[in-house]
Amino acid sequence: MLELYKPRVEDLWFREKMLSDEETMSYNHAWGGTIPFPESEWKSWHEYWVLCDDGKRFYRYLKDADSGEFVGEIAYHFDNERMIWLADVIVIADQRGKGYGKQGLKILCELAAKNGIENLYDDIAIDNPAISLFKENGFIEEYRTDEIIMLKKELR
Repeated sequence: MLELYKPRVEDLWFREKMLSDEETMSYNHAWGGTIPFPESEWKSWHEYWVLCDDGKRFYRYLKDADSGEFVGEIAYHFDNERMIWLADVIVIADQRGKGYGKQGLKILCELAAKNGIENLYDDIAIDNPAISLFKENGFIEEYRTDEIIMLKKELR
């Protein structure tokens, strides 16, 4: 069972760990793989993604209720350039295959719908195995290029 956890600045070590882990970030190879997230950026990132209450973004850790361990993250945000809501689900590599991604995506969609979002999208690298996870959870293919598949789920 998963719980959502609103991270504090000092909890962002887990995000740094995920983003710097090559296996976890292998899905992101088309955009450069791992992502630097130095501690010097944590406070401003936290204020923007976790504390800001402008309705344009949502961010939480996924926490295993039994072990108390952080296992991933879920988020959504409004992309001003494309005028769409984008989903984000990451499960750390050593916790994959336990259903956390499916549960996290379901929770994210429910929260987005509750917050008035009608459609949620994700642009996923063409070879990312998470495509099947999104399709199993009601996302449909909007379009594809040589690099990405744009998936969409109607929440209402």
